[in-house]
Amino acid sequence: MEKVVITGMGIISPLGNDVGTYWEALKRGESGIAAIDRFDTSKHRTRIAGQVKHFDADTLFGKKEARRMDRFCQYALAAADQAWADAGLDAAAIDPERAGVYVGSGIGGLETLLAQDAVLQGRGPDRVSPTLVPMMIANMAAAMISIRYKLHGPTMAPVTACSIGNTSIGEAFRLIRLGLADVVIAGGTEAAITDISLASFGNATALSTRNEEPRRASRPFDSDRDGFVIAEGAGIVVLESESHARKRNARMHAEVIGYGASSDAYHMVATHPEGYGPYLAMKAALLEAGISTEQVDVIYAHATSTELGDLSETRAIKRLFGDKARDIPVTAVKSMTGHMLGAAGGSQAIALAKSLQEGIVPPTINLDSPAPECDLDYVPHTARHAKLSVGVSNSFGFGGHNAVIVVKAVDSP
Repeated sequence: MEKVVITGMGIISPLGNDVGTYWEALKRGESGIAAIDRFDTSKHRTRIAGQVKHFDADTLFGKKEARRMDRFCQYALAAADQAWADAGLDAAAIDPERAGVYVGSGIGGLETLLAQDAVLQGRGPDRVSPTLVPMMIANMAAAMISIRYKLHGPTMAPVTACSIGNTSIGEAFRLIRLGLADVVIAGGTEAAITDISLASFGNATALSTRNEEPRRASRPFDSDRDGFVIAEGAGIVVLESESHARKRNARMHAEVIGYGASSDAYHMVATHPEGYGPYLAMKAALLEAGISTEQVDVIYAHATSTELGDLSETRAIKRLFGDKARDIPVTAVKSMTGHMLGAAGGSQAIALAKSLQEGIVPPTINLDSPAPECDLDYVPHTARHAKLSVGVSNSFGFGGHNAVIVVKAVDSP
């Protein structure tokens, strides 16, 4: 089977719109959470989010092209452009029939749908844009990336809620591993900070209401956590067979060595209280990677800052790793970015690759008083230097979808 390596990375996030800026902010323990300034939030319980800042789609794509894409698609294309350039890919030098795109979005073009519904209600059906549907559907990010680079290989948009990034990367990893593709652009994207999503998540009491202290609102594993902070962005990687990468002397950031997926089969939105699904996904990922629990050096937790979610993930880690669980650094970068939903897995994969490259584990900020049973090593407050060879990244989503990837440093034995 082919080995699979990450040769390109690109990100749009609340902490910056390139990998260098994003990674440096994570290491410093910075928060990207602030008051929402995109629409009036005065009637909402929650008025904060992890918004992408300083993003100019008109400059990146031109006004005409930018107007034909919803924000989730713009983010994905911008991150894919970064990843493509980082990988040093040349469309003329690869087989387009063996190059694909696996990029998904949990919610798709919600902003476009809401805007066009307002047109329908206010001005009538004749004024609704004919591009509404293609701008709204969740597969359009993958389609636009494929069109941009003329890639004719397998292209799809997995929809597994907040585990999309890992699902996309994991399924693309298997495609390459089986020799069915040479290159796959993979990850997730989301732009769902809207009036209606804020209302829905808020009414479900899922969101933090720490509006006066936005930078302290996302606090995974802390006893004072009160919900997640919605965020947006895109995290995209270029996956490539090692043989293909070596032929073109490409730089390799890290190697993907395992992927596991499972279902809680439990509830529409609540995770299994004992973390059974996450346990199964982590177990399957390590099995495919061919490694033992003793070989894992760091865990990037899903850890959204919800009471049950953080606890169930902690229980899943303890169940799988046993006595070793307390020796493994477990970091929760959503404490800084907020929950980027469908973009979370891709953004975490990039951070994990950087961790393995530099031997640094970003902190879990705002962890002032760990909650009962949340008693692992969550790297509180300050980044930590460590010898890192293998890392696990967890992503879990509504409906009980769980996806886990295992990533190894390229110079590791």
